[in-house]
Amino acid sequence: MGVMGQLGYEDTPFLPGQKWRIHDSKRPQPPVVAPASIPGNPPSDAIILFDGKDLSKWRSAWTGGPARWKVENGYMEIVPGTGDIQTVEEFGDCQLHIEWMIPEDVKGSGQGRGNSGIFLMGRYEIQVLDSYENRTYADGMAAAIYGQYPPLVNACRKPGEWQTYDIIWIAPRFEGEKLVRPGYLTLIHNGVVVHYHTPIMGLTRHRRLPTYQPHPPVGPLRIQDHGFRVRFRNIWYRPLKGYDGEPEWRDLTFVVFPDLPRPQSSAK
Repeated sequence: MGVMGQLGYEDTPFLPGQKWRIHDSKRPQPPVVAPASIPGNPPSDAIILFDGKDLSKWRSAWTGGPARWKVENGYMEIVPGTGDIQTVEEFGDCQLHIEWMIPEDVKGSGQGRGNSGIFLMGRYEIQVLDSYENRTYADGMAAAIYGQYPPLVNACRKPGEWQTYDIIWIAPRFEGEKLVRPGYLTLIHNGVVVHYHTPIMGLTRHRRLPTYQPHPPVGPLRIQDHGFRVRFRNIWYRPLKGYDGEPEWRDLTFVVFPDLPRPQSSAK
């Protein structure tokens, strides 16, 4: 609660671990971002990776040449056998939005039913699969962090319906060859939280334990060609930065505040 018309104070206590007072009148205002008029569409500061028109921001992940997937009706579609594609642009900590669809005429079962994957920084996979009434191993179903964690719940739509992944990605940090902090992932699948600040164990592997290998702080977004005609559209991201104009997101997960006053017991 505040005083009407009050723009801040200069006589309040300093917040622990910060240079700002409570309700500090000098604290910088956050930049203005205009939200999209339609949920899921990119806000004003988003970087568009696929606008439904062409693959100019993508290339073959294997050859570096042009991406050879099909583009029509506002979506891209995997052309089986042409290989994975990845973004020309590389990025790290981000908010990422991507929509995907398994065609209605999909056939097969288990892992052989609309299989693809979204690889953050080209290394860490979120599974894409038809998991609507299609059983497979839990850490390989749709929205799984492949080979590591199944989703908290199965929020899959039917084949032929568009699905959304909204991802908050915090990249791992290395000092030389040493891992100093794992990557963290939050995933919202079709509006349902299925991972929340989940620590990534390492690079995605099939039938083997994940391990970390040092890499740069940025990398491309890669989408897997696993031999199925999966479709994707409306792909964009926002770089995540810190509070008060800090250029990089700062991990506050384990911050403690020893100087905060403790609540007084009501016991008599």
